[in-house]
Amino acid sequence: MFEACEYQVIQIDGDYANLQKVGEEGEPKLVARALLPAEIYEGCILKYEMLQYSIKE
Repeated sequence: MFEACEYQVIQIDGDYANLQKVGEEGEPKLVARALLPAEIYEGCILKYEMLQYSIKE
C-alpha cells in the first residue's frame, strides 16, 4: 500500500513549484501550482497522501 510522504517547497516559479522529498537528495520534482494548496510558501513542508498535497501541521 502507498505511504504518505513529505516534500519541502524549495522554489516557487510562476505556475509551478519545485518540491524536494524530505530526507532525500536528488532532482527536485516540478509540480503545477494548481495541484498544491494556495497558501504554500518557499520552505513549507507538504504532505502527499492519497494523490493530494496538504500543508503539514
